[in-house]
Amino acid sequence: MVTAVYWVSEAVPLGAAALVPAFLYPLFGVLKSSEVAAEYCKDTTLLLMGVICLAASIEKWNLHKRIALRMVMIAGAKPGMLVLGFMCCTVFLSMWLSNTSTTAMVMPIAEAVLQQLICTGLADGHADSETVEAPEDDSAASEKEDNLDKNQLELLYHNNSSVCSKQELTTLSEVQCCEGNGVGLEATSNPTYIRHTNGLLPQVAIEFPNVKRIKARRDSQYPTKRDHMICKCLSLSITYAATIGGLITITGTSTNLIFAEQFNNRYPDAKVINFGTWFIFSFPIAIIMLVLTWLWLHFLFLGCNFRETCSWSKKRKTRREMLSEKRIHEEYAKLGPISYPEVVTGVFFILMTLLWFTREPGFVPGWTSLFEKKGYRTDATVSVLLGFLLFLIPARRPFSSSCSSSSCRNTDAESDPMAPMITWKDFQKLMPWEIVILVGGGYALAAGCKVSGLSVWIGRQLEPMSGLPPWAVTLLACLLVSAVTEFASNPATLTVFLPILSALSETLRINPLHTLIPSTMCVSFGVMLPVGNPPNAIVFSYGHVKISDMVKAGFGVNLIGVVVVMLAISTWGVPLFNLNEFPDWAVARNVTGGL
Repeated sequence: MVTAVYWVSEAVPLGAAALVPAFLYPLFGVLKSSEVAAEYCKDTTLLLMGVICLAASIEKWNLHKRIALRMVMIAGAKPGMLVLGFMCCTVFLSMWLSNTSTTAMVMPIAEAVLQQLICTGLADGHADSETVEAPEDDSAASEKEDNLDKNQLELLYHNNSSVCSKQELTTLSEVQCCEGNGVGLEATSNPTYIRHTNGLLPQVAIEFPNVKRIKARRDSQYPTKRDHMICKCLSLSITYAATIGGLITITGTSTNLIFAEQFNNRYPDAKVINFGTWFIFSFPIAIIMLVLTWLWLHFLFLGCNFRETCSWSKKRKTRREMLSEKRIHEEYAKLGPISYPEVVTGVFFILMTLLWFTREPGFVPGWTSLFEKKGYRTDATVSVLLGFLLFLIPARRPFSSSCSSSSCRNTDAESDPMAPMITWKDFQKLMPWEIVILVGGGYALAAGCKVSGLSVWIGRQLEPMSGLPPWAVTLLACLLVSAVTEFASNPATLTVFLPILSALSETLRINPLHTLIPSTMCVSFGVMLPVGNPPNAIVFSYGHVKISDMVKAGFGVNLIGVVVVMLAISTWGVPLFNLNEFPDWAVARNVTGGL
């Protein structure tokens, strides 16, 4: 309870609060100091260290930027497709990097595109509603709009006896002429009509939409309200996509690692959670959530006109969209041709993924069956081996006499021809030691609960819930965890709830995976407030969204996540993890705990 209070209140740093069991357990005779210390470094610590080595190489050599820009180039600059493109590349990167790092990488790229959109809008009066090559079917509609604008202008002239000249409109709208707005206004030399020489419009009630937009530009950094909505939609889509991507792999986010280690520590005979089984279960969840989240954000900020915002047709592209695409292509061109370190990093990236998948696939023997002794090699073995090699392999192409600009873009590689792919400084810059200690504190708490018998006592207190069906217990757990994680950190929330939910499952004789996996996923759905998780705070700091926007959009994403996770655990999760029966490994743990 003391540790949980420190975690939730964040009165001290999370890592410092995780050290509380290290001195309280020995002082009160719960565990020896050496036993507590052993809980702070587990297999997942080595797994995380290996993954961080690869992430450091990806960041150092700008492979993440190349991947992100290439995917956005494929998607195009239409608002709907642009958002979907950024979401897809963010999900892919977040599978292997931390959610925070991914958001910090992708947001500057998205911000550059958004600033290009805003600048183009300020310099282009009415281009957002006119296509560069308008289809023939739309010509009649545009002529009607021009005639309507002319009629409105004539009515204003007769009623108010004043009109703004072409020169005044130029001053106001920061564009070249009123003709770009489709009005065809003729300048007049009569001085009685030009009542304001300071570039301001007459103070009259005007029902002219173009003038409203022009006036709004002087009071806002966004050319139009629609541009502001695009900025909100794209900014929020990145933090949500980072959260979705982190669900896919066991190393995608710290909460997945906490679950895997606590589960394997509590149920050592359960050989069901590894990289492959987790990926098979979570990948469909991520795809469904990605599509539904994109549709929700599109509906909320861009409306329902998918034909206009998602068309790949060049004839329907506005000048602004074409300039945004040009900006993206320019950013990609700055990267130059793919370099040797990028190739090496990409090969290691693919190799690590393949070795994780093929270690123990389940349906066929994995590569670990080639060794005589079983159970010695884990996913951490692969990640640490490849991470170590990155410190060993030179960043310069072998047998290369000179360091070309494309293969050596780093100062270390230029100064030292034998400089490795990454240095210890690169590794330390990304290694989240606070998370390592936090995870270790969770293991220490779990060990104390087990030794003292607290977990058995908690399970007995939850026996009145035995009348509920498994899906109801899981739903209650998901909703409770999703609510708490909005105000507390995700790792701390999960570390507190995992022992309680494990004891509850054993008491109710429900397969523990039925409650633990959905709760682990739902703890990542703290997306309604900037304090919910670091990616939210990063996106909020750019200033495009308000807290009310995050609450409104995040509530829908939270609801989508809980529904999709409940659907998954009730359908393809049942045969994958054999959830219909209480497993032997849980029975053995329950009997041992009771004794």
